[in-house]
Amino acid sequence: MSLPDFRAKLILEAAVSPSEDLAKVGAAMKNVLGGTEGDPSRGHSSLKLVTDDGKSLVRIRDSLRDRHVRTAARRQLLLSASGRSASLMLNRQAAAAGVIAICGSAAESPLGPIYLTIESDKLQAVVDWLTAYEG
Repeated sequence: MSLPDFRAKLILEAAVSPSEDLAKVGAAMKNVLGGTEGDPSRGHSSLKLVTDDGKSLVRIRDSLRDRHVRTAARRQLLLSASGRSASLMLNRQAAAAGVIAICGSAAESPLGPIYLTIESDKLQAVVDWLTAYEG
């Protein structure tokens, strides 16, 4: 699969409770992006990981295809779209295992979801590309 011909920034954010291991939450976030370089930055009670690496976008696209959740992802992305960004909630436990599982609500991820925000000047093209069905 070739890299897309547009640019997109991917932002992953997760709240972290005092009892959680920051390294494990960070690893789960990196799993979503295919083990991208860099470490999440730490906020007061959260972690944030930002990348514009096209390989991470390909990883997400492939995961959505492999898990047969492109339609659900498209619906959530379009419902959340505002300006040049759209977002998905991802199950944190699934991400820890290297699987992208979309949550319809924060309650579907007991430790809280990982929030994935996609920003692009060509947001519709990004959503179309991420959720396309090949013929």
